[in-house]
Amino acid sequence: MARLRILVIDDEALMRDYVQETLSRAGHEVDCCATGQEGVECVRQTGYDLAVTDLRMSPMDGIEFLRALRSESPDTRCIIMTAYGTVETAVTALKEGADDYIMKPFAPDALEVAVSRTMERARLAEENRYLRNEVSQSYDLHAMVGEGPAMRQVYDQIEKVADSRATVLIRGESGTGKELVARAIHHSGCRSDKPFIKVNCAALSAGLLESELFGHEKGAFTGAHDRKIGRFELADGGVLLLDEVSEISPELQPKLLRALQEREFERVGGTTPIQVDTRIICTSNRNLEQAVANGSFREDLFFRLHVIPIYLPPLRQRREDIPPLMDHFLKRFTTENRRSITGFSEEARALFVEYDWPGNVRELQNAIERAVVLTSESVLEPQHFALSGTRTQHADNGDMVSVPVGTTVAEMEKTLILRTLEKVDQNRTHAAKVLGISVRTLRNKLKEYAIA
Repeated sequence: MARLRILVIDDEALMRDYVQETLSRAGHEVDCCATGQEGVECVRQTGYDLAVTDLRMSPMDGIEFLRALRSESPDTRCIIMTAYGTVETAVTALKEGADDYIMKPFAPDALEVAVSRTMERARLAEENRYLRNEVSQSYDLHAMVGEGPAMRQVYDQIEKVADSRATVLIRGESGTGKELVARAIHHSGCRSDKPFIKVNCAALSAGLLESELFGHEKGAFTGAHDRKIGRFELADGGVLLLDEVSEISPELQPKLLRALQEREFERVGGTTPIQVDTRIICTSNRNLEQAVANGSFREDLFFRLHVIPIYLPPLRQRREDIPPLMDHFLKRFTTENRRSITGFSEEARALFVEYDWPGNVRELQNAIERAVVLTSESVLEPQHFALSGTRTQHADNGDMVSVPVGTTVAEMEKTLILRTLEKVDQNRTHAAKVLGISVRTLRNKLKEYAIA
Protein backbone atom coordinates (compact mmCIF):
# COMPACT_ATOMS: atom_id res chain seq x y z
CA MET A 1 0.00 0.00 0.00
CA ALA A 2 1.22 3.53 -0.77
CA ARG A 3 2.51 5.78 1.99
CA LEU A 4 -0.44 7.66 3.56
CA ARG A 5 -0.71 10.86 5.54
CA ILE A 6 -2.83 9.96 8.60
CA LEU A 7 -4.29 12.02 11.46
CA VAL A 8 -4.87 10.24 14.81
CA ILE A 9 -7.27 11.78 17.37
CA ASP A 10 -7.66 10.35 20.87
CA ASP A 11 -7.82 11.99 24.32
CA GLU A 12 -5.76 9.15 25.85
CA ALA A 13 -2.02 9.70 25.37
CA LEU A 14 -1.15 5.99 25.56
CA MET A 15 -3.63 5.13 22.81
CA ARG A 16 -2.41 7.99 20.61
CA ASP A 17 1.16 6.79 20.95
CA TYR A 18 0.16 3.16 20.29
CA VAL A 19 -1.72 4.01 17.10
CA GLN A 20 0.99 6.42 15.92
CA GLU A 21 3.72 3.83 16.46
CA THR A 22 1.72 1.10 14.70
CA LEU A 23 0.98 3.21 11.62
CA SER A 24 4.46 4.76 11.48
CA ARG A 25 6.01 1.30 11.56
CA ALA A 26 3.77 0.42 8.59
CA GLY A 27 5.43 3.27 6.65
CA HIS A 28 2.85 6.05 7.00
CA GLU A 29 3.29 9.69 7.99
CA VAL A 30 1.26 10.24 11.18
CA ASP A 31 0.15 13.37 13.07
CA CYS A 32 -1.68 13.28 16.43
CA CYS A 33 -4.26 15.44 18.24
CA ALA A 34 -5.80 15.14 21.71
CA THR A 35 -9.21 16.64 20.94
CA GLY A 36 -11.71 16.80 18.12
CA GLN A 37 -11.33 20.61 17.89
CA GLU A 38 -7.57 20.23 17.38
CA GLY A 39 -8.28 17.59 14.74
CA VAL A 40 -10.57 19.91 12.79
CA GLU A 41 -7.92 22.64 12.85
CA CYS A 42 -5.26 20.19 11.61
CA VAL A 43 -7.55 19.13 8.76
CA ARG A 44 -8.04 22.76 7.77
CA GLN A 45 -4.30 23.36 7.66
CA THR A 46 -3.10 20.04 6.25
CA GLY A 47 -4.43 17.53 3.77
CA TYR A 48 -4.84 13.96 5.07
CA ASP A 49 -5.66 10.71 3.33
CA LEU A 50 -7.14 9.17 6.49
CA ALA A 51 -8.29 10.15 9.98
CA VAL A 52 -8.40 7.60 12.83
CA THR A 53 -10.48 9.00 15.69
CA ASP A 54 -11.76 7.86 19.06
CA LEU A 55 -15.54 7.85 19.50
CA ARG A 56 -15.84 8.92 23.15
CA MET A 57 -14.14 12.29 23.61
CA SER A 58 -15.12 15.59 25.19
CA PRO A 59 -16.29 18.18 24.36
CA MET A 60 -16.32 17.15 20.67
CA ASP A 61 -16.84 13.41 20.24
CA GLY A 62 -15.89 11.25 17.27
CA ILE A 63 -19.24 11.59 15.51
CA GLU A 64 -19.11 15.39 15.72
CA PHE A 65 -15.54 15.35 14.42
CA LEU A 66 -16.64 13.08 11.58
CA ARG A 67 -19.35 15.55 10.56
CA ALA A 68 -16.84 18.40 10.60
CA LEU A 69 -14.38 16.27 8.58
CA ARG A 70 -16.97 15.60 5.92
CA SER A 71 -17.58 19.34 5.65
CA GLU A 72 -13.91 20.38 5.61
CA SER A 73 -12.38 17.52 3.62
CA PRO A 74 -14.94 15.18 1.98
CA ASP A 75 -12.25 13.01 0.35
CA THR A 76 -10.48 12.16 3.63
CA ARG A 77 -11.37 8.64 4.79
CA CYS A 78 -12.22 7.98 8.46
CA ILE A 79 -11.99 5.03 10.87
CA ILE A 80 -13.77 5.22 14.25
CA MET A 81 -12.16 3.64 17.36
CA THR A 82 -14.17 2.87 20.47
CA ALA A 83 -14.11 0.72 23.60
CA TYR A 84 -17.88 0.87 23.72
CA GLY A 85 -18.61 -1.42 20.84
CA THR A 86 -22.32 -1.76 20.33
CA VAL A 87 -24.35 -2.27 17.18
CA GLU A 88 -25.99 1.12 17.73
CA THR A 89 -22.74 3.08 17.83
CA ALA A 90 -21.40 1.21 14.80
CA VAL A 91 -24.52 1.95 12.77
CA THR A 92 -24.47 5.62 13.82
CA ALA A 93 -20.81 6.00 12.82
CA LEU A 94 -21.33 4.34 9.46
CA LYS A 95 -24.46 6.37 8.73
CA GLU A 96 -22.55 9.55 9.42
CA GLY A 97 -19.96 8.57 6.84
CA ALA A 98 -17.32 6.55 8.68
CA ASP A 99 -15.52 4.10 6.41
CA ASP A 100 -14.78 1.50 9.08
CA TYR A 101 -15.15 0.77 12.79
CA ILE A 102 -12.63 -0.89 15.11
CA MET A 103 -13.12 -1.93 18.77
CA LYS A 104 -10.52 -1.31 21.48
CA PRO A 105 -8.36 -3.03 22.42
CA PHE A 106 -7.04 -4.13 19.03
CA ALA A 107 -3.84 -5.71 17.79
CA PRO A 108 -1.54 -3.79 15.40
CA ASP A 109 -2.43 -6.20 12.59
CA ALA A 110 -6.14 -5.46 13.01
CA LEU A 111 -5.52 -1.70 12.66
CA GLU A 112 -3.33 -2.19 9.58
CA VAL A 113 -6.00 -4.38 7.98
CA ALA A 114 -8.66 -1.74 8.69
CA VAL A 115 -6.51 0.96 7.11
CA SER A 116 -5.76 -1.16 4.03
CA ARG A 117 -9.42 -2.12 3.63
CA THR A 118 -10.58 1.48 3.95
CA MET A 119 -8.14 2.83 1.38
CA GLU A 120 -8.88 0.00 -1.05
CA ARG A 121 -12.59 0.81 -0.84
CA ALA A 122 -11.77 4.46 -1.49
CA ARG A 123 -9.67 3.51 -4.50
CA LEU A 124 -12.41 1.32 -5.92
CA ALA A 125 -15.03 4.02 -5.34
CA GLU A 126 -12.90 6.59 -7.16
CA GLU A 127 -12.24 4.14 -9.99
CA ASN A 128 -15.97 3.46 -10.26
CA ARG A 129 -16.74 7.20 -10.43
CA TYR A 130 -14.10 7.61 -13.13
CA LEU A 131 -15.43 4.71 -15.20
CA ARG A 132 -19.01 5.93 -14.89
CA ASN A 133 -17.93 9.36 -16.07
CA GLU A 134 -15.97 7.87 -18.99
CA VAL A 135 -18.92 5.71 -20.05
CA SER A 136 -21.30 8.64 -19.76
CA GLN A 137 -19.06 10.81 -21.94
CA SER A 138 -18.44 8.01 -24.47
CA TYR A 139 -22.14 7.40 -25.02
CA ASP A 140 -23.48 10.87 -24.40
CA LEU A 141 -25.60 12.18 -27.27
CA HIS A 142 -23.26 15.13 -27.77
CA ALA A 143 -20.26 12.79 -28.15
CA MET A 144 -21.70 11.29 -31.34
CA VAL A 145 -20.06 12.40 -34.59
CA GLY A 146 -21.93 13.65 -37.64
CA GLU A 147 -23.71 16.91 -38.37
CA GLY A 148 -25.50 16.14 -41.63
CA PRO A 149 -29.31 16.28 -41.93
CA ALA A 150 -29.71 12.52 -41.43
CA MET A 151 -27.73 12.47 -38.17
CA ARG A 152 -29.43 15.62 -36.87
CA GLN A 153 -32.73 13.81 -37.32
CA VAL A 154 -31.35 10.84 -35.35
CA TYR A 155 -30.20 13.16 -32.53
CA ASP A 156 -33.65 14.74 -32.41
CA GLN A 157 -35.28 11.32 -32.14
CA ILE A 158 -32.89 10.25 -29.35
CA GLU A 159 -33.75 13.33 -27.29
CA LYS A 160 -37.49 12.80 -27.77
CA VAL A 161 -37.56 9.11 -26.79
CA ALA A 162 -34.82 8.98 -24.11
CA ASP A 163 -37.13 9.42 -21.09
CA SER A 164 -40.00 7.23 -22.30
CA ARG A 165 -40.63 3.52 -21.67
CA ALA A 166 -41.53 2.92 -25.32
CA THR A 167 -39.79 0.16 -27.26
CA VAL A 168 -37.32 1.45 -29.87
CA LEU A 169 -36.32 -0.37 -33.06
CA ILE A 170 -33.03 0.89 -34.55
CA ARG A 171 -32.51 -0.18 -38.14
CA GLY A 172 -29.60 0.13 -40.52
CA GLU A 173 -26.81 -1.76 -42.21
CA SER A 174 -24.05 -3.43 -40.20
CA GLY A 175 -21.48 -0.96 -38.93
CA THR A 176 -23.69 2.14 -38.98
CA GLY A 177 -23.61 2.56 -35.19
CA LYS A 178 -26.92 1.09 -34.03
CA GLU A 179 -25.57 0.03 -30.63
CA LEU A 180 -24.06 3.48 -30.12
CA VAL A 181 -27.51 5.02 -30.66
CA ALA A 182 -29.04 2.53 -28.20
CA ARG A 183 -26.49 3.45 -25.54
CA ALA A 184 -27.04 7.17 -26.21
CA ILE A 185 -30.77 6.69 -25.60
CA HIS A 186 -30.01 4.93 -22.31
CA HIS A 187 -27.44 7.46 -21.07
CA SER A 188 -29.60 10.44 -22.09
CA GLY A 189 -32.69 9.18 -20.27
CA CYS A 190 -34.04 8.79 -16.77
CA ARG A 191 -32.70 5.20 -16.58
CA SER A 192 -29.07 6.20 -17.10
CA ASP A 193 -28.12 5.08 -13.57
CA LYS A 194 -29.76 1.69 -14.09
CA PRO A 195 -28.36 -1.36 -15.95
CA PHE A 196 -27.78 -1.47 -19.70
CA ILE A 197 -27.74 -5.14 -20.67
CA LYS A 198 -27.04 -6.42 -24.18
CA VAL A 199 -27.68 -9.80 -25.78
CA ASN A 200 -26.67 -10.75 -29.33
CA CYS A 201 -29.65 -12.69 -30.68
CA ALA A 202 -27.71 -13.87 -33.75
CA ALA A 203 -24.93 -15.52 -31.74
CA LEU A 204 -27.00 -18.07 -29.79
CA SER A 205 -29.20 -21.03 -30.63
CA ALA A 206 -32.88 -20.87 -29.70
CA GLY A 207 -32.40 -22.90 -26.50
CA LEU A 208 -29.40 -20.94 -25.29
CA LEU A 209 -31.03 -17.61 -26.16
CA GLU A 210 -34.16 -18.50 -24.17
CA SER A 211 -32.02 -19.24 -21.12
CA GLU A 212 -30.00 -16.04 -21.62
CA LEU A 213 -33.12 -13.89 -21.90
CA PHE A 214 -35.33 -15.44 -19.23
CA GLY A 215 -32.97 -17.48 -17.06
CA HIS A 216 -33.56 -21.04 -15.88
CA GLU A 217 -34.23 -23.02 -12.73
CA LYS A 218 -31.88 -25.63 -11.34
CA GLY A 219 -32.45 -28.94 -13.12
CA ALA A 220 -34.45 -27.37 -15.97
CA PHE A 221 -32.29 -29.22 -18.50
CA THR A 222 -29.08 -31.23 -18.67
CA GLY A 223 -26.26 -29.08 -17.36
CA ALA A 224 -28.51 -26.67 -15.43
CA HIS A 225 -26.75 -27.26 -12.12
CA ASP A 226 -27.83 -23.93 -10.60
CA ARG A 227 -30.51 -21.31 -11.02
CA LYS A 228 -29.57 -18.64 -13.58
CA ILE A 229 -30.91 -15.09 -13.68
CA GLY A 230 -31.79 -14.01 -17.22
CA ARG A 231 -31.02 -10.74 -18.97
CA PHE A 232 -34.61 -9.49 -18.58
CA GLU A 233 -34.21 -9.66 -14.78
CA LEU A 234 -30.69 -8.25 -14.80
CA ALA A 235 -31.97 -5.23 -16.75
CA ASP A 236 -34.92 -4.61 -14.41
CA GLY A 237 -35.36 -0.85 -14.09
CA GLY A 238 -32.94 -0.28 -16.95
CA VAL A 239 -32.59 -1.18 -20.63
CA LEU A 240 -32.25 -4.50 -22.45
CA LEU A 241 -30.73 -4.28 -25.93
CA LEU A 242 -31.81 -7.10 -28.25
CA ASP A 243 -29.09 -6.88 -30.89
CA GLU A 244 -30.13 -8.31 -34.29
CA VAL A 245 -33.62 -9.16 -33.02
CA SER A 246 -34.55 -10.42 -36.50
CA GLU A 247 -32.47 -13.56 -35.81
CA ILE A 248 -34.70 -14.78 -32.95
CA SER A 249 -36.13 -18.17 -33.90
CA PRO A 250 -39.89 -18.58 -34.56
CA GLU A 251 -40.08 -20.98 -31.55
CA LEU A 252 -38.90 -18.27 -29.14
CA GLN A 253 -40.84 -15.34 -30.61
CA PRO A 254 -44.15 -16.08 -28.76
CA LYS A 255 -42.44 -16.02 -25.34
CA LEU A 256 -40.69 -12.76 -26.20
CA LEU A 257 -44.00 -11.29 -27.35
CA ARG A 258 -45.65 -12.21 -24.06
CA ALA A 259 -42.77 -10.74 -22.04
CA LEU A 260 -43.12 -7.48 -23.95
CA GLN A 261 -46.91 -7.34 -23.64
CA GLU A 262 -47.31 -8.46 -20.03
CA ARG A 263 -43.88 -7.41 -18.69
CA GLU A 264 -43.64 -10.81 -17.04
CA PHE A 265 -42.28 -14.27 -17.86
CA GLU A 266 -41.20 -17.54 -16.27
CA ARG A 267 -37.69 -18.87 -16.15
CA VAL A 268 -37.02 -22.01 -18.19
CA GLY A 269 -38.25 -24.88 -16.02
CA GLY A 270 -40.09 -22.49 -13.67
CA THR A 271 -43.76 -21.79 -13.01
CA THR A 272 -43.62 -18.56 -10.98
CA PRO A 273 -44.29 -15.40 -13.03
CA ILE A 274 -41.54 -12.79 -12.72
CA GLN A 275 -42.51 -9.16 -13.28
CA VAL A 276 -39.94 -6.62 -14.48
CA ASP A 277 -39.79 -2.99 -15.54
CA THR A 278 -37.34 -3.43 -18.40
CA ARG A 279 -37.23 -1.12 -21.37
CA ILE A 280 -36.51 -2.85 -24.68
CA ILE A 281 -34.35 -1.43 -27.46
CA CYS A 282 -33.81 -3.58 -30.55
CA THR A 283 -31.53 -3.42 -33.56
CA SER A 284 -31.83 -5.09 -36.94
CA ASN A 285 -29.93 -4.95 -40.23
CA ARG A 286 -32.60 -6.99 -42.02
CA ASN A 287 -35.85 -5.99 -43.71
CA LEU A 288 -38.29 -7.08 -41.01
CA GLU A 289 -41.34 -6.37 -43.19
CA GLN A 290 -39.98 -8.91 -45.68
CA ALA A 291 -39.35 -11.36 -42.84
CA VAL A 292 -43.00 -10.94 -41.79
CA ALA A 293 -44.13 -11.48 -45.37
CA ASN A 294 -42.17 -14.72 -45.76
CA GLY A 295 -43.34 -16.03 -42.38
CA SER A 296 -40.01 -16.07 -40.52
CA PHE A 297 -41.02 -13.25 -38.14
CA ARG A 298 -44.34 -12.84 -36.34
CA GLU A 299 -46.37 -9.85 -37.44
CA ASP A 300 -47.69 -9.13 -33.93
CA LEU A 301 -44.14 -9.19 -32.54
CA PHE A 302 -43.00 -6.84 -35.30
CA PHE A 303 -45.67 -4.30 -34.38
CA ARG A 304 -44.80 -4.66 -30.69
CA LEU A 305 -41.16 -3.84 -31.47
CA HIS A 306 -41.86 -1.21 -34.12
CA VAL A 307 -43.23 1.40 -31.70
CA ILE A 308 -40.53 4.01 -32.25
CA PRO A 309 -38.41 3.32 -35.36
CA ILE A 310 -35.03 5.00 -35.80
CA TYR A 311 -33.23 4.54 -39.12
CA LEU A 312 -29.47 4.94 -39.47
CA PRO A 313 -28.61 5.51 -43.14
CA PRO A 314 -25.41 3.94 -44.53
CA LEU A 315 -22.32 6.11 -44.65
CA ARG A 316 -22.42 6.34 -48.47
CA GLN A 317 -25.73 8.21 -48.11
CA ARG A 318 -24.32 10.79 -45.68
CA ARG A 319 -20.89 11.57 -47.09
CA GLU A 320 -20.85 14.96 -45.36
CA ASP A 321 -20.21 13.05 -42.11
CA ILE A 322 -17.06 11.33 -43.43
CA PRO A 323 -14.55 14.20 -42.83
CA PRO A 324 -15.56 14.76 -39.17
CA LEU A 325 -15.48 11.01 -38.58
CA MET A 326 -11.99 10.85 -40.06
CA ASP A 327 -10.74 13.59 -37.73
CA HIS A 328 -12.48 12.03 -34.73
CA PHE A 329 -10.93 8.59 -35.19
CA LEU A 330 -7.51 9.99 -36.09
CA LYS A 331 -7.42 11.95 -32.83
CA ARG A 332 -8.60 8.94 -30.86
CA PHE A 333 -6.13 6.43 -32.29
CA THR A 334 -3.10 8.71 -32.32
CA THR A 335 -3.74 9.36 -28.63
CA GLU A 336 -4.25 5.69 -27.79
CA ASN A 337 -1.14 4.60 -29.70
CA ARG A 338 1.01 7.63 -28.81
CA ARG A 339 1.62 8.52 -32.46
CA SER A 340 2.40 11.97 -33.89
CA ILE A 341 0.37 11.81 -37.12
CA THR A 342 -0.94 15.29 -37.88
CA GLY A 343 -3.64 14.61 -40.46
CA PHE A 344 -4.67 13.41 -43.92
CA SER A 345 -3.51 14.55 -47.31
CA GLU A 346 -6.09 16.09 -49.65
CA GLU A 347 -5.89 12.95 -51.80
CA ALA A 348 -6.64 10.74 -48.80
CA ARG A 349 -9.63 12.87 -47.85
CA ALA A 350 -10.94 12.68 -51.42
CA LEU A 351 -10.48 8.90 -51.39
CA PHE A 352 -12.51 8.55 -48.21
CA VAL A 353 -15.35 10.75 -49.45
CA GLU A 354 -15.56 8.89 -52.79
CA TYR A 355 -15.35 5.40 -51.28
CA ASP A 356 -18.67 3.57 -50.75
CA TRP A 357 -17.82 2.12 -47.29
CA PRO A 358 -19.71 -1.22 -47.46
CA GLY A 359 -18.78 -1.76 -43.81
CA ASN A 360 -19.94 1.78 -42.91
CA VAL A 361 -18.52 3.61 -39.86
CA ARG A 362 -16.97 0.42 -38.47
CA GLU A 363 -14.95 -0.07 -41.67
CA LEU A 364 -13.83 3.57 -41.66
CA GLN A 365 -12.79 3.29 -38.01
CA ASN A 366 -10.80 0.10 -38.66
CA ALA A 367 -9.10 1.61 -41.72
CA ILE A 368 -7.85 4.60 -39.74
CA GLU A 369 -6.76 2.55 -36.74
CA ARG A 370 -4.81 0.18 -39.01
CA ALA A 371 -3.11 3.09 -40.79
CA VAL A 372 -2.21 4.83 -37.53
CA VAL A 373 -0.63 1.67 -36.12
CA LEU A 374 1.30 0.71 -39.26
CA THR A 375 2.37 4.13 -40.59
CA SER A 376 5.48 5.99 -39.47
CA GLU A 377 4.83 9.11 -41.56
CA SER A 378 3.26 12.29 -40.19
CA VAL A 379 0.54 12.59 -42.85
CA LEU A 380 -1.71 9.76 -44.03
CA GLU A 381 -1.79 9.22 -47.80
CA PRO A 382 -4.07 7.05 -50.01
CA GLN A 383 -1.48 4.26 -50.12
CA HIS A 384 -1.79 3.83 -46.35
CA PHE A 385 -5.34 2.52 -46.73
CA ALA A 386 -6.30 -0.86 -48.18
CA LEU A 387 -9.91 -0.23 -49.22
CA SER A 388 -11.43 -3.25 -50.98
CA GLY A 389 -14.84 -1.92 -52.04
CA THR A 390 -15.88 0.61 -54.67
CA ARG A 391 -15.64 4.33 -55.13
CA THR A 392 -18.66 6.30 -56.22
CA GLN A 393 -16.93 8.01 -59.13
CA HIS A 394 -14.35 5.37 -60.07
CA ALA A 395 -15.89 1.93 -59.67
CA ASP A 396 -13.55 -0.97 -60.30
CA ASN A 397 -15.14 -3.38 -62.79
CA GLY A 398 -13.46 -6.21 -60.93
CA ASP A 399 -15.79 -5.49 -58.03
CA MET A 400 -18.95 -5.61 -60.17
CA VAL A 401 -21.24 -8.63 -60.42
CA SER A 402 -22.97 -9.07 -63.79
CA VAL A 403 -25.84 -11.49 -64.37
CA PRO A 404 -27.83 -12.06 -67.56
CA VAL A 405 -31.54 -11.29 -67.83
CA GLY A 406 -33.57 -14.32 -66.82
CA THR A 407 -31.33 -15.22 -63.86
CA THR A 408 -33.40 -16.23 -60.84
CA VAL A 409 -33.14 -14.28 -57.59
CA ALA A 410 -31.69 -17.35 -55.87
CA GLU A 411 -28.98 -17.74 -58.53
CA MET A 412 -28.15 -14.03 -58.36
CA GLU A 413 -27.92 -14.19 -54.57
CA LYS A 414 -25.67 -17.24 -54.73
CA THR A 415 -23.39 -15.51 -57.24
CA LEU A 416 -23.19 -12.38 -55.10
CA ILE A 417 -22.29 -14.41 -52.00
CA LEU A 418 -19.59 -16.37 -53.85
CA ARG A 419 -18.03 -13.24 -55.39
CA THR A 420 -18.06 -11.47 -52.03
CA LEU A 421 -16.33 -14.41 -50.35
CA GLU A 422 -13.70 -14.34 -53.09
CA LYS A 423 -13.04 -10.64 -52.55
CA VAL A 424 -12.53 -11.08 -48.78
CA ASP A 425 -10.41 -14.25 -49.03
CA GLN A 426 -13.23 -16.48 -47.75
CA ASN A 427 -13.50 -14.54 -44.48
CA ARG A 428 -17.14 -15.18 -43.58
CA THR A 429 -17.30 -12.51 -40.87
CA HIS A 430 -16.06 -9.85 -43.28
CA ALA A 431 -18.32 -11.15 -46.06
CA ALA A 432 -21.36 -10.94 -43.79
CA LYS A 433 -20.51 -7.31 -42.96
CA VAL A 434 -20.13 -6.42 -46.64
CA LEU A 435 -23.42 -8.14 -47.52
CA GLY A 436 -25.23 -6.48 -44.61
CA ILE A 437 -26.34 -9.74 -43.00
CA SER A 438 -25.39 -11.65 -39.86
CA VAL A 439 -22.82 -14.44 -39.89
CA ARG A 440 -25.58 -16.85 -38.91
CA THR A 441 -27.69 -15.81 -41.93
CA LEU A 442 -24.68 -16.17 -44.23
CA ARG A 443 -24.01 -19.65 -42.83
CA ASN A 444 -27.64 -20.64 -43.48
CA LYS A 445 -27.45 -19.30 -47.04
CA LEU A 446 -24.29 -21.32 -47.71
CA LYS A 447 -26.04 -24.46 -46.50
CA GLU A 448 -29.11 -23.65 -48.58
CA TYR A 449 -26.99 -23.33 -51.73
CA ALA A 450 -24.85 -26.35 -50.78
CA ILE A 451 -21.73 -24.21 -50.60
CA ALA A 452 -20.86 -24.88 -46.95
